[in-house]
Amino acid sequence: MFKFLALIFLTSFTIKPIDGNDADLICGKWISSNKNLIVQVYKAGNGYRGRMVWFKNTDNSKAMDEWTDKHNPDPALRNRKLIGMDILRDMEYDRGSHSWENGKIYEAQTGHEYNASAKLDKDGTLKVTGYWHLKFIGKTMTFNRTQ
Repeated sequence: MFKFLALIFLTSFTIKPIDGNDADLICGKWISSNKNLIVQVYKAGNGYRGRMVWFKNTDNSKAMDEWTDKHNPDPALRNRKLIGMDILRDMEYDRGSHSWENGKIYEAQTGHEYNASAKLDKDGTLKVTGYWHLKFIGKTMTFNRTQ
């Protein structure tokens, strides 16, 4: 009987509780599957945001930290640096679907912002979908956790 109680006691410290803060699982650095972008997701208030921390620089004449948001529809924002810029915002965790919903994703190459959702697969990959009104016709990017 003592061994049984000891086993229950020990496993209560090693098994993650069901009501744990699964929402924070999205936090950390994520690299795109084609290895051209790293985004750091972090908690901001009651939601989650993601900032660009690295991208593959295809123009060797310009350093990565010199790139600006030149396609932004707001002329006042066109001089802000891409590195460190939030490209994902207002993501809210939905416990029922184990996903992050109602967010916005910004595409710096075009200056467009889209609706966004994200979900962690069983294998640990993060699927981020950007869409305009209808999620099923959106574009999904796959990310893997990185250091």
